[in-house]
Formats: sequence, structure tokens, C-alpha cells
Amino acid sequence: MPRATTVFVCSACAAETPRWMGQCPGCNAWNTLVEENRGAAARKGGGGAPRAAATRPTRLAEVAAERHARLHTGIGELDRVLGGGLVPGSLVLLGGSPGIGKSTLTNMALGNLEGAGRKTLYVSGEESAAQIRLRAERLPGAALQVPVLAETDLDTVLATMEAEAPDVCVVDSVQTLHASDLTGAAGSVGQVREVADRITRVAKQRNIAVLLVGHVTKEGALAGPRVLEHLVDCVLQFEGERERTYRTLRALKNRFGSTNDVGVFEMKSGGLVEVQDASARFVGEATRAPGSVVLAAMEGSRPLLVEVQALVSPSELVPPRRVVNGIDRNRLALVLAVLARHAGIGAGSADVFVNVAGGVRIDEPGADLAVALAVASAVRGVTMGESTPIACFGEIGLTGELRSVAHDDRRRAEAAKFGLSPVLSPGPETPTLRAAVRAALGAPLARVAA
Repeated sequence: MPRATTVFVCSACAAETPRWMGQCPGCNAWNTLVEENRGAAARKGGGGAPRAAATRPTRLAEVAAERHARLHTGIGELDRVLGGGLVPGSLVLLGGSPGIGKSTLTNMALGNLEGAGRKTLYVSGEESAAQIRLRAERLPGAALQVPVLAETDLDTVLATMEAEAPDVCVVDSVQTLHASDLTGAAGSVGQVREVADRITRVAKQRNIAVLLVGHVTKEGALAGPRVLEHLVDCVLQFEGERERTYRTLRALKNRFGSTNDVGVFEMKSGGLVEVQDASARFVGEATRAPGSVVLAAMEGSRPLLVEVQALVSPSELVPPRRVVNGIDRNRLALVLAVLARHAGIGAGSADVFVNVAGGVRIDEPGADLAVALAVASAVRGVTMGESTPIACFGEIGLTGELRSVAHDDRRRAEAAKFGLSPVLSPGPETPTLRAAVRAALGAPLARVAA
């Protein structure tokens, strides 16, 4: 039997070389050579394999679509983000910062599945079995009954998966497994691609639902080759700050469900606890002080009320500081410019601090009005709202107009559920930012020179 070999392929021009070099000999690009497996028959002069016969394509109407019952993890927020549970034979990539709770979430899911009579397997390349037990002891359910394999060799992991044939398998993490027939270190581009490809084959053949835990880069993106995200069926991002208790789980890709759902968790001593009504937590903690406003945001298809706080103070620095937490810093700069030019409230020489309470990150343009009103309230030192905090949402245009955003009715319904009414939003009574600030602060505004 011919011995398998490896070649290095340029990701830019597809040129091949038998050994790694810093610069591609074909296109002169740097650091683009990636190791790949090639059989001896594929080498030049080795006599290629016989050409495959053509296969008749099948019309989609004639294809039998099988309906697989989903595997429920027992964690409602996770099942909802997945689209109803795990699909047998699917691959789910779960990414997140170190210490955010990825292992805790997967341990809890496997424990619930094991308690429901499903066969499970937990493969760990980062921790020993003793370390995993210490974490499982504080988790609810049958977490201690989950079979554990502490191994980094890919061949051993695949052999165990085929022998045990679990319904669900967790690999924590995909960057720690090592294919012995590749020379690269574990976690390199070639290794991660080969590991994911072989696990995919076994998962599809054995109908095993696999949860791959992945590392992230300093910028927060999933580490490894981009092909990893294309290879899997679902990509989940676990976000939050380790110093805070709240965590959010969102789907960046889902072949078996929607990417509009978001799950909210709270980290406690006994593991992750689902937050069924996150708005109640955030509204209950909202303060009625200058610089505080409630934003009616949308996390996917889920309305969420969060508190936006602003602090404006005199600065001795040039330029003054602009510190944000939970929103885009560039968006704050845009809001401050429009607020000064079209609403007569300037903070050009002051330090501006804006924070979304609870460690939640909001990336939608509907948060513009909340940021503007919070800053305006902090500048004027005026509390908005008589007995309850002001709730608002809306996008701000560069000419000072308020633009409508999606799911207007759902945002208002969520605010009304907690007694936050009326809600400031784009409409006939508040068509501009100036009108919205006047309505919120209840005081005349200075005219802005043209």
C-alpha cells in the first residue's frame, strides 16, 4: 500500500512544494503555505487513480428528505438558539473567550443528555479527567455520569468515537487535537483543518452530533482557518465579561435554524442559570439619575430592555476621553457630533463615558437615541421621566433626523410590559433628535448657529 505523504499548498495561488518555506515560490507571498495530506498516487509520476464514472443527478423533488428528531440538551436557551436542539450527525462550533463558561455549558448539556438516557462522550485535550470531575461536581443533573476521554491524539479520539458510538460528543477543544501524519503543531492551520475534516466524516457516518469548542483570537474572532466555520453546520458565539455574571449566546451560522435568536445566561456557583426574562433584571436595576435611560433593543428576534448610562465630566486632557462599554466607539463619536450640531448640546471639551449596564453588548443602530438622551441628560444634570425611567429607541441620521428601526411594535410591547410608557421613538411627535431631547428633558434648548 503506498505511503501517505504531505505537501505544502499556497493558499493564495495553490502552488505546491514538498517542504515548508516562508515565501511561496509561485506567487512570492509570505506565510501562505499550509500543510495538506496527499496520497502517494496523487504525486507527479505516481500514476493517478482511475477516472470516476459520471453519476446521474437527482431532481430535488425526487429526493427523500429525512426528518431527524432533535436531541434536547435540557437547557432551554441553548436549544432555542440551536433551533430546537441538536441535530444527529451535525457539527456545532462553540467559540468564546477563555473562562467565559464554554466548558461549563457543554458539561451541563452532556449531563442532561446522559440523564435522559442518551449516550454521551466528553473529549478533553486541555484538562485531565480529575480537573473535569472537579467542575462536574458543582453542576446539576448527571454531569458525573458522563464518560470522559482526556486525549489529544486524533486517531485515538476517532477510534473511541467509532467504538462508543455516542449520540452526542463534545471535543474541547478542536485546537488541541493533533493528527500524527502532519508535522505542524496542534492548533496550526493545517492541523485544525485536518482534525475538523476527519471528525466531520466520522460524525456524518455514525450520525453523531458533535460540539466542537473553539478558541478565539485577541480580536474576538474564531481562531483557525476560515474553512472551519464553513465546514460545520452551526457556529455559536458565547459572549460576556468574566468579571460580570451575564452571558449571551448567539448563532452566527445555523443550517438547521434561525440566526436571530439569542440566549441569556447568568453564571453562578452551581453553573450557568438560564435568564428567562432578562429585561426584568435590567429594568429592576435601572437607576433614576441624570445620565440614565432604558433602551428597548432587539437581540435577534428577542426584545431586550437594557440600561444605558452616561457620565460627562470636565476634562484637562486634549483631546478629551471617549470611553465606551457595550457599544461601538465610532458610533458614540457620530452621536456626539449630531447632538452638538443639531440639538445644541455639546460635550466637545469634556470626557464622555457611556456604559451598557450588565455587560451586554448592543451592536444595532437603534441604540443611537438612547446614547444621545443619556449624554444629554448627563450634560444638563436633569433626570428623565417623572416616576419611571425613560425608554427609547431609534437611529440618528447625520442631518439630525430620527430614523425608524425594525420591530417597532415588539419593542413597545416589551417596554409596556414593565410600565415604561410612553416610549420615545421616531414618529410624528419626535421627527428629529432636537424634538426627542426636548421631550425627554422637558426644557428649552439653545439655538444652534447655522
